[in-house]
Amino acid sequence: MKTLKSIEELTVIELSTVLAGPSVGMFFAELGAKVIKIEHPNLPDVTRSWKLPSEQQDVPVSAYFSSVNYGKSYMNLNLLDSDDYSSFIELIKNADILLTNFKKGDNHKFGIETTTLHQINERLIVGKISGFGEESDRVAYDLILQAETGFMSMNGTSDSGPVKMPVALIDVLAGHQLKEGLLLALMDRKLTGKGSEVSVSLYDAAVCSLANQASNFLMTGHIAKRMGSLHPNIAPYGELFQTKDGVTITFAIGSDQHFEKLVNTLKCPELANDIRFLHNAQRIENRAILAEIMQSILINLQSKEILSELLLKNVPCAEVKSIDSVFSDEKAQALILTEKIYGLETKRVQTTAFKFNHD
Repeated sequence: MKTLKSIEELTVIELSTVLAGPSVGMFFAELGAKVIKIEHPNLPDVTRSWKLPSEQQDVPVSAYFSSVNYGKSYMNLNLLDSDDYSSFIELIKNADILLTNFKKGDNHKFGIETTTLHQINERLIVGKISGFGEESDRVAYDLILQAETGFMSMNGTSDSGPVKMPVALIDVLAGHQLKEGLLLALMDRKLTGKGSEVSVSLYDAAVCSLANQASNFLMTGHIAKRMGSLHPNIAPYGELFQTKDGVTITFAIGSDQHFEKLVNTLKCPELANDIRFLHNAQRIENRAILAEIMQSILINLQSKEILSELLLKNVPCAEVKSIDSVFSDEKAQALILTEKIYGLETKRVQTTAFKFNHD
């Protein structure tokens, strides 16, 4: 039985476009696998054209495209062309993973049904992403999934109305789900010597990520409302405060001990014994009053002074940073990957946040 010594021996063929599928391809490329991205000669990945006004308009690369394409080689093939299809099949013969995100019926149209491909390479693992499941032909964009799976209804404030997340969160979640499934499929193949099919829908990935908000509803009937950054189960958590130097800060006070340390640092220790704020349940009920009191204190304090003192006491707190502030930090800079694509220097953050070490 053929086995792989390391992930560097993997060959991944990527037929997927936009964000979820390509993020999986980039994941394997980061780990050292050979990843070949195949695009239609006349209809390439649409994100190549998703450009900010400040980007060069005469190059076939955008920042959006670059975010999930790194370490790959590129080929143009039209699978409806017999010669191009033959070239694709030659690649499949020695491939380990195929990534697709075609709409319903296209697998048959392009001759890439899993059963067909397994007749050519029984060890091939096929990773498939769909929007609303393989039996649905709905066109799926991240916004639509955020709308239909509850995320938008919970996001925003009572005044703002529903708001989408500023990243393609559902695409990212689906990509992670597919990575996990593919890694399990690789483990299974070591035992059986045969490939398999792993499929993920954006819809399932989104609903499976509702986590505590889902349980709040399923167990108590609580329907999450738009609360801005506030947490329905914890207070103070997510309230935004302005400091004397004009910085916005926030706290995640998950225990009575954290709260006691917080109010001691703010030099109002009596709040820890105030019946309105004694425990988390009371703090949730009286969170608006508590936030008003805290703001009246914090407006007279410098952000660096209060944050540094609280961090020394292991109290969860943070400055609300803009993205330029984030990438001025050395820790964030260490996660940037740079590569030239078609002569253009591109940058993105890596998809692998874990560190793997042998003893």
